[in-house]
Amino acid sequence: MRDLRDIIKRPVITENSADLMAEKKYTFEVDTKANKTEIKQAVETVFGVKVEKVNTMNVNGKLKRMGRHEGYRPNRKKAIVQLSEDSKDLDFFEA
Repeated sequence: MRDLRDIIKRPVITENSADLMAEKKYTFEVDTKANKTEIKQAVETVFGVKVEKVNTMNVNGKLKRMGRHEGYRPNRKKAIVQLSEDSKDLDFFEA
């Protein structure tokens, strides 16, 4: 069993994900091998909130070029986590 803190890599902060925060939906980059149940348990234990729903998507790495050399960025997995109505908000911008 791996540590639940290793499943969540970082929050994804974009304009679209900031708009979703008003609906209590938070976007995280997660381990590519993690499933929805593991992601739900990890968010509930790390942040102390109640998760209602988890949506996941695999994002393929983009093709990047440097002169005549080219390669791909690594593949990653994103999870959009819907918190229950009585859960507290997560604040990523604390000082």
